[in-house]
Amino acid sequence: MNVKELDNDSNSLFSEERKNEIVKLINTKGKVLVPELVQHFKVSPATIRNDLRDLETLKLIKRTHGGAISIETPKVGFEPFYQQKMVEHIEQKRLIAKAALDFIEEGDIIILDTGTTTLELAKMLTNMNITVIVNDIDIARCLEDYPNIQVVLIGGNLRKKFRSTVGPFALKMLSEINVDKVFLAANGFSFNRGCTTPDINQAEIKKKFVEISNEAILLCDSSKIGKTSFVHFASASEITTLVTDQGIAQSDLEQATSLGIKVIVT
Repeated sequence: MNVKELDNDSNSLFSEERKNEIVKLINTKGKVLVPELVQHFKVSPATIRNDLRDLETLKLIKRTHGGAISIETPKVGFEPFYQQKMVEHIEQKRLIAKAALDFIEEGDIIILDTGTTTLELAKMLTNMNITVIVNDIDIARCLEDYPNIQVVLIGGNLRKKFRSTVGPFALKMLSEINVDKVFLAANGFSFNRGCTTPDINQAEIKKKFVEISNEAILLCDSSKIGKTSFVHFASASEITTLVTDQGIAQSDLEQATSLGIKVIVT
């Protein structure tokens, strides 16, 4: 074997090692962007894009606009605790929340669903003259310092590790009101199963949120698109607007648009 052949074998070995590491990173983080991988492996963007193309062909990952996401399917009944969700995809959640802010108008009556992305949105509502319906303890506490916001906290049974209220008392209170917009969170969103969540009681509340709202705006980072959790609470056709990040696959973007869903990519 000559020197050139040795170099080719070495490059091939490094390529396979890099691809294995890419798959591990994507499965650990849920998604990655091309610039992250370029910086991590010290190779060109073209090399990374070729690697991602090869890995998608092998059905090990799914390419998105600007990166890739994991195709590993989580247990449908799994729900991370609130503290864990607080540190996941933070930058994407803030960008999504900032984009969602444009949909809120003075005088609106809105619902902020329980969740860490909706909490980021709550932090941005400082000077607005609106009414906010919540079943999330942390969101209510965030809003109490804003003088122009009327906060309506839904009662009911407390989900202690998730800091939200559910149950028949919460449903009864919600059945008495009507709102302009609900800003929803979901553990999974797919076009055949719609919005899903792991907890039956929470799903009942979310379903009621959609029922009493004129518009349903889903705040969902791209790691949750194509994923399905345990309980369905809204069909894709009930979602008027999807606010997500640049990790959304082009095929998902096109399908959402074909269903009449307005898509905002941050």
